[in-house]
Amino acid sequence: MPKEIRQQRAEELLAKVGLGQASQRLPNQISGGQQQRVAIARALANQPKLILADEPTGNLDTKTSDEIMSLFTEMNRDSGITIVLVTHEPDIAEYAKRLVRFRDGQIVYDGPVTAGLAEPGHTKEHA
Repeated sequence: MPKEIRQQRAEELLAKVGLGQASQRLPNQISGGQQQRVAIARALANQPKLILADEPTGNLDTKTSDEIMSLFTEMNRDSGITIVLVTHEPDIAEYAKRLVRFRDGQIVYDGPVTAGLAEPGHTKEHA
């Protein structure tokens, strides 16, 4: 793929994740949330059908976490990309359509998020 097309695609993806204005900045010149968005843009570069996201909001503040999760929701809705997300945070899990909880390597719940989060004995430590 010619350099000009790659550059245009990168700029389009950065704009999609809300970072069009930051395309010339270095990683140490952007926030953690912005770095996370760059990682998402990079993941979208090859137009995947599936994204695996391991604690994508783990080091982010609440507002930025909500923005990242809204972006994942939009990607799923608009592009049909399946997002498999690992989290220990119930408020982040609430964005999902399905919850699969593991304990000691075994599936202990697989079903609707609301019911899974309301399950007796469910605590933040057991998300």
